Amino acid sequence: MPPPHPVALITAGSAGLGAAAARLFCSSGYRVIINYSNNEARATALVQELSGLSPLSQEPQQTGAIKNPNVQAIRADLTKRDEIIRLVETATEMMGRLDVVFSNGGWTMIRNFNDLDDNVNEDDWDRCFNMNVKSHLWLMHAARKWLEESEGAFITTASLAGVRPSGSSLAYSVTKAAQIHLVKGLASIAGPKIRVNSVSPGLLLTDWGKQFSQERLDAALAKTKLKKFATVEDVAEQVLCFARSKTVTGANAVIDAGWSL
Repeated sequence: MPPPHPVALITAGSAGLGAAAARLFCSSGYRVIINYSNNEARATALVQELSGLSPLSQEPQQTGAIKNPNVQAIRADLTKRDEIIRLVETATEMMGRLDVVFSNGGWTMIRNFNDLDDNVNEDDWDRCFNMNVKSHLWLMHAARKWLEESEGAFITTASLAGVRPSGSSLAYSVTKAAQIHLVKGLASIAGPKIRVNSVSPGLLLTDWGKQFSQERLDAALAKTKLKKFATVEDVAEQVLCFARSKTVTGANAVIDAGWSL
């Protein structure tokens, strides 16, 4: 009997980039678990959508140890380490294995990047560090034994702001830079069984990205060499590429339509 279909766990997976990645992984034959923090209705609706996208839905129900649906949603607060541990335990109980973790959680507050006085809110710094650095570390640690068994991949969503000082706030930029460095450290530690990489999108026109002023959006668009914004689908394709690649680790893919050139 062939091994069970691979499983991808996607945090912050009910909207935006997480949902785009969930759709792509699901349509590519993965069993998918999406994590969400509070919007149960949105997560439930996405699970229903994903179930229709999955080619696995056409297969007979598996027998034996794995008897679970191909798509699941799990609520967990990524700001809390014990919740992250519970998320991984629940996911692996449901699916029996774990092949890919897309650690997509993050946090920021929009500040005036060029105004130092507007960037010294201690709560901003604590929350950014907790979500943009520590949550990825805790998730990797919790998932490590499962990813070692599958020789899988751990992929995080960093940001162009972590590559060049820019973005929604100084705290966000600095902690995203720390996240990229964390990925390189984890890649060194986790080899040879686990590959660890990150994606660094530029501005994405999600509901969050649309909070920026039109003037700022226009300026960002004009600076891109391709005169377009990257989409969540573009970034999801890179995540899937990292998941499938067997010889790339410690890499950070900048996806910004040439903004940073």
